[in-house]
Amino acid sequence: MLAQTFHLPYGRAHLTFRLPDSIQTDLAVSQPAVPQTDPAAAIRQALAAPIGSPPLADLARPGQRVCIAFTDITRACPDQLLVPALLAELEKAGVSDTDITLLCAVGMHRPSTRQEKIAKLGAAVVDRYRVSDHEPQNPDALVDLGATRSGVPILLNRAAIEADLLLSTGIVEPHQYAGYSGGRKTVAIGAAGEALIAHTHGPAFLDHPATRLGQIAGNPFHAAISEAARRAGLAFILNVILDDERRLLRVAAGEPESAFLDLVAFARSVYEVPIDRQYDLAIGGVGYPKDTNLYQASRAPSYLFFAPTPVVRPGGFFIIPARCQEGAGAGVGEQRFLQAMRAAVDVPSILSDARRNGYPPGGQRAFVLAKVLEQNQVIIVASEHPDLVSDCKMIPAATPDEALAIAVEALGPDLRALVVPHALLTLPVLRG
Repeated sequence: MLAQTFHLPYGRAHLTFRLPDSIQTDLAVSQPAVPQTDPAAAIRQALAAPIGSPPLADLARPGQRVCIAFTDITRACPDQLLVPALLAELEKAGVSDTDITLLCAVGMHRPSTRQEKIAKLGAAVVDRYRVSDHEPQNPDALVDLGATRSGVPILLNRAAIEADLLLSTGIVEPHQYAGYSGGRKTVAIGAAGEALIAHTHGPAFLDHPATRLGQIAGNPFHAAISEAARRAGLAFILNVILDDERRLLRVAAGEPESAFLDLVAFARSVYEVPIDRQYDLAIGGVGYPKDTNLYQASRAPSYLFFAPTPVVRPGGFFIIPARCQEGAGAGVGEQRFLQAMRAAVDVPSILSDARRNGYPPGGQRAFVLAKVLEQNQVIIVASEHPDLVSDCKMIPAATPDEALAIAVEALGPDLRALVVPHALLTLPVLRG
């Protein structure tokens, strides 16, 4: 499909890319699907007819301690709709407000601010219920449940483990390590201790050929977090699928495995898009909230690289517009990513050091990005911190035209390009 002008997400707005006629351009967008006209009603319906589970109002009992793990601000999950719906079901069951903990599953990201909690849950919920952030590095806030069958240490949030009923929200979309996110991941990673995150994000897992976007079968990351969530006692999930404009396409509730697999089947029909070739150049959009920092925005080239077949041929370019107003990111993991990228002499040394010595959580983003940079160059467009882009072994460009000029100068004018406006929500799959 030949089209030369594209508007890609940039923060809460867009940047315009105008490609010269010499570049043969294809567009990859998610498959069309009809959004729910009444999201709140769709959520109520899902809760009334859960998959593989009794309704939540039948699972809950007065006097029970209940924990709801919800996603942090880096996820576009509509928790402002999901969490109140779960709370309404708990109220029907007679669960007291004081017995409910709402746990922001930040993983190794920074703690959430009060305003971010309000944005995720609504002021009425934040004012009424106990809302806390997970603390992955606080031993007193964690419970040791031993190890998975593959040897992954299971350290999880104490409020989640000690709850009589553990619930979670989530968004099902392509994920570089888990194959598809959602399901058990909100608890098993978002509420995990540093040791669990370090093990599942280590070189042995990320070098495994089955740790790829869209792949669940045989995926060691997926297997580990599934087992961790079962050991935690995760009883019930409420998960969604969104389209490129963050509109609700599908919602499912119920037993974690059954509800997750139901959503994955639908997600594949939306997110997986066939392509006929590898390209010289891919332009991938991110947008808010993922492009608030470089750690999150760098997922775009790695998602396209770790598709079942890399989207760009060796020697080609990824161009990613990303505002990155928070720099590399303020969390522990984000700062470790920046430190690893800055400290390395070159890209091969990042890989060799990681495979030899391992890395703490956050370092996996440096390892994964280095695997991309080993074969391709990445240009970040219109970052508010271009110096950090350079520190992270990528190329800063002030404008789309400057980025395209860099690629054309390196590869020549007669290129094949793929434009992926929503690179984290579109999985290009090479036919055959």
